[in-house]
Amino acid sequence: MSPMSGLRHQLKMLGTALLGKRTPKSVKKKPFTDVELSDLRTAFDLLDRNRDGRVTANELQFMLKNLGINVRDEIINDLIREASHSGNGLINEAEFLQWVGRIQALRDEQHQQQQQEENASKPDELDDVTQDLIAAFRVFDRDGNGFITRDELQTAMEMIGEPLTETQLTQLLAIADLDQDGRIDYEEFTKLLL
Repeated sequence: MSPMSGLRHQLKMLGTALLGKRTPKSVKKKPFTDVELSDLRTAFDLLDRNRDGRVTANELQFMLKNLGINVRDEIINDLIREASHSGNGLINEAEFLQWVGRIQALRDEQHQQQQQEENASKPDELDDVTQDLIAAFRVFDRDGNGFITRDELQTAMEMIGEPLTETQLTQLLAIADLDQDGRIDYEEFTKLLL
């Protein structure tokens, strides 16, 4: 797999995950097995360090750091907000189970789509590239307004494990922002990647 196709794959995966929380499309969740439920409750208990029945952004960040996973605080806060139905920045066990179920359903749905694509008699590579580019653009365009801003570019690159220095970010924007309006549209984005 070439580095560019690896990046495209990562971007497509992130795009699918992010689109899952933006689109009202219903996702079929399969019920957890007894073993999965037990494991998830154990995971929740491990996250809930102060044993108050709720997981905070700090508790999630602490666990991820202990696992060697560095994630920016803003991303952790977004994850907690997504999972918390009350919007109070806390996740109870039921919300945690629903959130994991949704992630699992999205993963299963994506796996099914990949299998269908592999089973297609003549996959059209151009369509695959276009779908990858659209998914990648949506990863970067976090507010869905059709443009990638400097902040969105920086956040998305950090999410895929490719953080940019201020200099690199400025250089990338200078190359990609062909009309010099301070943001990258879809056409500029595709010219950058192709």
